[in-house]
Formats: sequence, structure tokens, C-alpha cells
Amino acid sequence: MNKIAYFLFPLLIVFLSLQATTNYPFPTHNTYYAGVIKPSNVTQTQMDQKIQTLYNEWKQEYLRTVPDAPDQAYVFYNEDQTSEPENAVSVSEGQGYGMLLAVYMAGYDAEAQLIFDNLFRFYEAFPSVFTPALMGWQQVEEDGKIVYNPEGGDDSATDGDLDIAFALLLADKQWGSNGFINYLEHANAMISDILEGDVNMEEFTLKLGDWVYDGDAKFGKATRPSDFALNHLKNFSASLGNPAWQSVINKTYSIINELFDNFSPNTGLLPDFSEFKNNAYVPADVKFLERIEDGYYSWNACRTPWRIATDYILTGDTRALTQLTALNSWIRSNTNQSPYNIKAGYKLDGTPLVSYDDLAFTTPFAVSAMINASNQNWLNALWSYTSAQPTSDGNYFANTLRLLCFLVVSGNWWTPLNLPP
Repeated sequence: MNKIAYFLFPLLIVFLSLQATTNYPFPTHNTYYAGVIKPSNVTQTQMDQKIQTLYNEWKQEYLRTVPDAPDQAYVFYNEDQTSEPENAVSVSEGQGYGMLLAVYMAGYDAEAQLIFDNLFRFYEAFPSVFTPALMGWQQVEEDGKIVYNPEGGDDSATDGDLDIAFALLLADKQWGSNGFINYLEHANAMISDILEGDVNMEEFTLKLGDWVYDGDAKFGKATRPSDFALNHLKNFSASLGNPAWQSVINKTYSIINELFDNFSPNTGLLPDFSEFKNNAYVPADVKFLERIEDGYYSWNACRTPWRIATDYILTGDTRALTQLTALNSWIRSNTNQSPYNIKAGYKLDGTPLVSYDDLAFTTPFAVSAMINASNQNWLNALWSYTSAQPTSDGNYFANTLRLLCFLVVSGNWWTPLNLPP
């Protein structure tokens, strides 16, 4: 399996010559909601340069071409072989992350549109068997070929679908939709199919994927807080004009506050999964879907400070502000204001699950810290600590989340509803 090398493509010069103008080149330095802060112990230029360095390392480490389809690319997520099966190479989550990074780094990266299009073609090559515009969630390598994981990798996972659709909306704004790929047309097709496959349309909740039947007693009303990309949903609503999206947004905020009020009022922590029991949303049972920590703040929920706080940062929507404020207050106190003390998982009462740290848990707290100036020193410490960690010390998940969070923290995150100046 060769690492990606776009400069070796025979027609690269032709492809680049046909690429559209980049409308919002990195760095964009967007305008955020009033009162939102950024790190003050580094300059804007230093933050931008750090992101460029980390992005270059990320491309080298995780971007791959398909051996028998050089116009397709994927994000290799299993370099440390901690995911099952051992021959797994790609998931829709990583594909979405890669497409987001390509579109945000356009302008700095002259190959960004080519990378994006190749990632898109890989997504197209692996449609969900249930909902055609969505992506099969996991691919493996067998005999030099990339194929669906035969053990259920051909249905969708909501997080990957959300990020791919959102990235397509961004691509339409970044490059327009009159080239090789009509980004907006594909985005709206995905947004429609997300409603059909990934949303319980009776409850207006985000399901775990299109494999879930709405009436299923266990999974039908269950949800995953790390999928709560609220600003994505607002952009979907604007693009498609379907009022159902507003209902999904309202229900998502309602579940955040129900879980916070009833299970983590002192910490603001949310669980990996939530299920609906006795007419209420509660943390999932042990091994509800993936592991014994399914009801705790673990390897899914670590993304929630980034997912949820980003909507406040862009729009000032206060519906999760109390939860985010409690989260910041608790983590600052719990760690004695030292990012080194953040652990890779907690019970919802704040009890650590493990004794070690991980960038996938540490960096998202920098996004939530941005909501109030009282967190300035904490945000500065988070930037200093997380930006100093070598890419070689982390894995795909940690290094990818760090980059995505840094785009927000540095002021370089934008959306179709919040375009840069």
C-alpha cells in the first residue's frame, strides 16, 4: 500500500490547469460570534504555520491512493492496527474528515481540489446498500483490492455522512459546482438521504446509521452525541429548505440538555451513546453497541466539545451554553489548569477511566474554551500543549481531530452560512 503521491500522476498538470478558482484560500481568518476568543500567547501567523505543518504531515501519513483506481483516494485510519478487522483501511468518518481538510486547506495546498475530488470518487465507489447517496461505513484490503468489510461494512454511519455532505457544501462555495463534479447537487442528494436513512423522522433524532429501523426497540430512538454537528445541520436546513431539519436541530439541543441536566450537571460530560428508556434519554448500557464504556465520555464523545461548541462560536446560539460552561469549569478545576492532566475518558461524574492522555480528548477542549474570555489562560495552555505534540506520537484519530479543532481555534473555520470576509 503506497502513500499518496499526487505529483506522480501522469495528468496532474492537466488536472491542475482545469481546477476552479479558490474563493476562500487558507488562511481565511473568519469573523466569529462576539466574545469568542482565540489563543493570545501565539500570533495568527504562528497558528497558521503550525496548521500548515501538521497538514503536510497528515497528508504524508494518512492519505492513500486506491491501488487499481488512481483517481480515487482514501484516508488510511488503521495504521496502528487497533481497529477490527486488522485489514481495515478506511471508514466513512475518515473520508469526511479528509474532505473537510482538503476544502479548508485549499489555496495553501495547490492540489486540494484534486485531493477532494479523488476522496469524493472513493465515497461514490462505496455507497450504502440501504441509502444510495450515503457511504458504506468501513472498507478493508483483500488481495490488493479495497472492498467493503464483508461483516456489515456496507451500511452507513451517521457521522461520516454528515461530514461528507457538509464538505460538499463547502466545496460548492470554495470552487463552484460547474466543473467535473457538481458538488451542490451531490450535497443536496446526500442531505435528502440523510433525512431518509440517518434520521428517525417520527422523533427527529439522529440515528446511529441507516441500518437502524425507526421502530427498533433498542436502536430506533438511540443517538450518538458525537454526531451532534449542529452547525452542519443548520447549513443543511438552509441548503435544502426542508423544515424537518429545524426539528432535528431543536431535538438535538433538547437531548444535550436532558443528558446534562439529569446525568452530568457538575461536569457537562456527555456519553458515547444515549438510548431512550422510560420516556427519557439516558446514557447507554454497558456494551450497548461497541464497548463497555458506551455510557461514558469515551472515544466517541471526546468529539462533543468540538461539535457542539462550534455552533456557538459561529452563531451565538445559547441553547448548549450552560452545558459548555459547566464542561469548561469542570475540566479546568479537575486538571488544575494543566492540559497534561486531561485523561482519555471519564465517567459522567468526572471519574477518570484511564491514567493516560490522548490528543483526541485534549484538543477538543480548546474549542469549547473559546466561548468565554474567562478561559483565556486555559485556552493558551491547551494550544501550547497540543501544538507541541509530534505527529509521530499520535495516531489517525488524534492527529486528525487536532487539525480539525485547530482550524476552529485559529479562526479558519467557515461555513456556507458564515463565509469569511
